[in-house]
Amino acid sequence: MRKRIIYVIIIVVLLLTGCTIGGSFYMLNFSLTPDAKILSKDADSYPYMYRNYPFLRPWVDSLRQADALKDTFIINPHGIQLHAYYVAAPKPTDKTAVIVHGYTDNAIRMFMIGYLYNRDLGYNILLPDLQHQGESEGRAIQMGWKDRFDVLQWMNIANKIFGDNTQMAVHGISMGGATTMMVSGEEQQPFVKCFVEDCGYTSVWDEFAALLKDQFGLPAFPLMNTTSALCQYRYGWSFAEAQQIEQVRKSTKPMLFIHGDKDAFVPYAMLHPLYEAKTKGRKAIFIAKGSVHAMAYRDHHEEYTRIVKDFVSKEE
Repeated sequence: MRKRIIYVIIIVVLLLTGCTIGGSFYMLNFSLTPDAKILSKDADSYPYMYRNYPFLRPWVDSLRQADALKDTFIINPHGIQLHAYYVAAPKPTDKTAVIVHGYTDNAIRMFMIGYLYNRDLGYNILLPDLQHQGESEGRAIQMGWKDRFDVLQWMNIANKIFGDNTQMAVHGISMGGATTMMVSGEEQQPFVKCFVEDCGYTSVWDEFAALLKDQFGLPAFPLMNTTSALCQYRYGWSFAEAQQIEQVRKSTKPMLFIHGDKDAFVPYAMLHPLYEAKTKGRKAIFIAKGSVHAMAYRDHHEEYTRIVKDFVSKEE
């Protein structure tokens, strides 16, 4: 009888171990190499943007007619080819914005923020495709962690393209907001002026744990632990180390925090810990009433534009 109980326990442990390992592979692939990359190609993105932001079509058409919508490729230090679009300001200026897209999106799906800076504020703009998205290469989505080094490289490129003496803002939404916060915690070049993060998460661990509970009804332990270890083995970083909130604590440049109060994908509850973590340099907050994830600009177009303009225009 005792042997039978032991055998049952061993079988249950093996089954649970197998399920956890299998679940880890599924979760990592589901999260970092999703099929949604196929949906974020250029041809699909323009119709999506024109439906949601009709004012973009005449702007993009005018850029194309003037041959003003440019793109470029670079190679990062790890040999990965990266892509970005860029547009010079309507009139010569030293103001530049680097604009960072969200999860499974691409640079085109940030053209509304490009419009804000280029058309409304008169900035030069550069919009990169992050790894494994849009026209950029890369084995997997990096959730902003390794992307921070790519964006820092793009910031230097943008500074050279637009005159080597810019005053630069970095603005990201969703995973782009998380990437922006990651970038903010690194050492900055003198030309970097401020950051704007819209609905970014406190950490990769917190975001995946929230989605695991919301979408699958599962607790963080043990799946998050094993999947994080698998990510470390496969891609060289773990969920635990990718801490946006720790990068914000280190940041010294001004930062504007934006979040919709009906956001469930990146929970609205993440906003205030991030805002409170920012103890160095000027900061401001904009709560988009009634907005779900990444829709603050669409829902509050004029207010969003005014708040961003006021923030990026102030001196440190």
